[in-house]
Parts: sequence; C-alpha cells; structure tokens
Amino acid sequence: MVDLIRAKPRKLRPTLARLPPLTSLRAFVATARHLSFTRAAEELHVTPAAIGQQIRLLEDHLGQPLFQRNRGELLLTSAGQALMPGLTEAFDVVVESVARISGDEEDAPIKVSVAPSFASKWLIPRLDALREAVPGLEVLVDASTRLADFASEDIDCVIRYGSGAYSGLITERLFSEAVLPVCSPEFARTHGLFRGPEGLRNAPILHEDGPERDPSCPDWKGWLRSNGLSGRLVDGGIRLSQSSLVLDAAVAGKGIGLGKFRLAEPDLAAGRLVSPFGSPQPVEFSYYFATTPHKAKLATVERFHGWLKAEARRVGALDFTPPAALPARIAIVVAAE
Repeated sequence: MVDLIRAKPRKLRPTLARLPPLTSLRAFVATARHLSFTRAAEELHVTPAAIGQQIRLLEDHLGQPLFQRNRGELLLTSAGQALMPGLTEAFDVVVESVARISGDEEDAPIKVSVAPSFASKWLIPRLDALREAVPGLEVLVDASTRLADFASEDIDCVIRYGSGAYSGLITERLFSEAVLPVCSPEFARTHGLFRGPEGLRNAPILHEDGPERDPSCPDWKGWLRSNGLSGRLVDGGIRLSQSSLVLDAAVAGKGIGLGKFRLAEPDLAAGRLVSPFGSPQPVEFSYYFATTPHKAKLATVERFHGWLKAEARRVGALDFTPPAALPARIAIVVAAE
C-alpha cells in the first residue's frame, strides 16, 4: 500500500508582478502612521470606508490581519509592525524621487525637531545666519522633548542632546557641553559670590529638574566637589523643568543655577550672566545631528546639515581659560578649532 502524502502548497516569493495593489499599500502606510482610518482618509483625500476596504483587500492578499481593535483603539498586529518600517521608507523614497525630478524638492520646507531649550537659546538666535548662508531654505522648528519617530512623523532631521546612540539613523556629533554656575552680575555682588561659594548658604538655588536634564550633569554638591570647593547650600530652592528656564531665572536675578554653557554663552557674552567662581565641568552628553539614510540624501537636508556643521566649527571647542584682565572671576570664551 502506497502512503499518499499531501504536499504543503509552495508559497510564491513576492515579485514586482505579484505585489499587492499600490492603493492598498498606500492606505496601509497612512493608517499605520496615524493608527486611524479617519486621519488616513484625510491624508489621502478619500473616505474612511475606502481606507477600510483597501486594508481588507491587503489583508486578504497577505492572508493575515494587519490591524486589531482594542477598546476602540486601532493597533498594529505583529504582521503590521513587521510590514510598516519597510513600506514607510519605500514610500518616502518614492515621494522624494518624484519631488526631485519635478523640481519641488528645493522649495520644500525642512522640519527640524529640537529640544525647547536648544531651540530658544541656540538655534533660533542663529536663524538670520542660516537665512544668509542658505537663501530660500524654509525651516520649520518643532520644539519637543519627546522621542522623534521618523516612521510615523513628518520630520526630516533632529538635533538631540545625548549619547549619540541612535539606532538606524545617520548621526554626527556637533559639539560638547559643560556646566557652570551662572547668575546675574547684581545677584553675584549682592550675595558676595565673586569671593567664592561661601555666599551660597544665603543665595536662592536654581535646579534643573525635567526631561532635558542630563544624567551625567553633576548636582551642586557634585560640582563643588569636582572643583575642590566646599559650600553649604540654602535649603529648598527653585526647580525648573527646562535648561532655558534656569538661565532665564538667573538673568532675572532669581537665583544661581548650574547652566549649560552652550545655551548660556550669549547671555555670558552680553554680560547678562556671570560665572562667579569655580571652573566649568564637562559632561558626557553632546549635541548630535541625526536623520534617516534616505532623508540624508534630500537636498534641503544636505543644505541644512552643511550649515549646521559650519556653525559647529565656528562655535568651536570649549576653552575655559580666564583672560588675564579678569583674574577675580572665571571668564568664559570660545576658541575656534
């Protein structure tokens, strides 16, 4: 007796001729980005019912569900999660390729995601210089501390303060950072801070306590210890959620805080802030430019990145040598590389 063994159907490898309909793939990408049929329909200028129909066609073609509903919330299945990154990048490349040959790419605005403090204290004051160096480039600044998701957000590049370990992205280190005591000149005189940290026992202290805080930044006790100084801090103080708020409060004479030098440099140079004692302490984090491999090829991103690198070179390395004319306190200067 001969055993009959039914062979398992052989799956055909996808080819260009066997791909699901482009309309269904496009509907999937828009829905996966927004996790909403309604918002996907708005993006593609169709009805939610049409989006739902295209998703069902794609699921039938693939033989497995791509979305599931959980308490009214639309979620990607494991198959949908596996499909989304590659399709999103592929459609981005298609859009960019069409824009390149149609001549629209040079006129398209570039969206840059940065932390609020870096935006207000470093990037925005340099927008005039950017406009002169790269005429016609329109920049949309998205000030946010949340993680940027290139797959689901309309972002071209980011400037981030961190370790530089950004998986899957092209990254470039721009410049380093250090922290130092900062306060207004009048505040330093009133509390005798030019004579040393002893005045801290009667001075209101400003603390950064929020998502922009660098884990490698020392607190006041650590900073004093690293400088070989001793000083008793007044109890309490003011806690602020952003680096820029610490600097603004210091300029306003509300206290003395440990400020990030790159952000404080304009106020230090203008005399609105002083660093009355001690030396700046370098931190482990730096500022990085990051984008995806295909976004890096965009002419607008290349132009912005080129300006950013030139500006980073102009800003230069950190040099904290006090000029001879100011022996009584630490003076901060930036030396070109």
